[in-house]
Amino acid sequence: MPAAHVRQTVIRNARHIVVKVGTSAICDDAGQPDVKVIRALAAQIAAAMDGGVGVSLVTSGAIGAGLAELGLVDRPKTLPMLQAVAAVGQGQLMRTFHDVFARRGRKVAQVLLTRADFEDRTRYLNIRNTLAKLSELGVLAIINENDAVAVDEIRYGDNDIIAAHLANTLTADLLVLLTTVDGVMKAGRVLDVIERIDDETLALVTGKQTRLGSGGMASKLTAAAMVTKAGEAAVIANARTPNVLTRLLAGEGVGTVFAPAGRKMSRRDRWIAQASRPAGTIAIDAGAAKALRERGKSLLPSGITAVVGRFAKGAIVAVTDPAGETIARGLTNYSAEQIQQIKGLKTSQISAALGDKPYDEVIHRNNMTVE
Repeated sequence: MPAAHVRQTVIRNARHIVVKVGTSAICDDAGQPDVKVIRALAAQIAAAMDGGVGVSLVTSGAIGAGLAELGLVDRPKTLPMLQAVAAVGQGQLMRTFHDVFARRGRKVAQVLLTRADFEDRTRYLNIRNTLAKLSELGVLAIINENDAVAVDEIRYGDNDIIAAHLANTLTADLLVLLTTVDGVMKAGRVLDVIERIDDETLALVTGKQTRLGSGGMASKLTAAAMVTKAGEAAVIANARTPNVLTRLLAGEGVGTVFAPAGRKMSRRDRWIAQASRPAGTIAIDAGAAKALRERGKSLLPSGITAVVGRFAKGAIVAVTDPAGETIARGLTNYSAEQIQQIKGLKTSQISAALGDKPYDEVIHRNNMTVE
């Protein structure tokens, strides 16, 4: 899809956007929030909201602000120290945003999230409902990972992925990733559009991160891939480009645009495919893999060759082909123990094996996303 088409028909007509700004983009060299940069960003966000565009802001910077407040130089290496620094810095960060947006007549709300909030279906829906209500009230939601309480098992480690999940949760039209570079570079120039994120695209980035940040270009490409696969657009641009957000929303050629896939995923499919963490794995044979990929069929017990993990009925599981590649995710109708008993059987044999047959399918096509 040509960049001009994405910019003029998708971005210019966007009614809800998620903006993510990184630590290095909004903090100075000492890690203190750069009020001049934040004021410029606030002016652009307020103008977009005044124009009827719903905006959710994902911002890093709590750890950077905490380092400055505590007089520390380097980003901590241990999780407890990171949590402590983030707890100190989050208040400083929100105070800055509150004061800057108040001058624009806008109220702000703090929303702190962890990975577990996205993985749990009820909490996932609550995120959407809360942010939707804040938008109705004209309040700007300012979202950050809850570094003060998150442990390795429930944290993403960078806000790029959280921003992508939020864009998918809200079915936002556009994800804007603001950083300290002008976009994705190739042969010394900024790429105008990337139609598909593949191995060649990933080879363009080094994966390096800044002294204060936790992400890097690789995580931004991952975030862009999540959003575009769901059918929405994404942009990587320089936060310090004058009026970068205003110009983007006007359709101007700043940053690198990522074209959306041709088909939009439903909100439920986005959760199954990307936000949830599989509780186990079901391995299937080549015939079943072909039926899922090419014919859009449900997963029947006859095609199952192995079960890995312990999970209950209704859990999200990954489905792998004979090569071990994950080809689908879905909500299982049976527990791991039950699937172990019926794997390889015809549907007519389920009752004899389990004593009853509540479902023909182990995973129904309506509860499955295929890669």
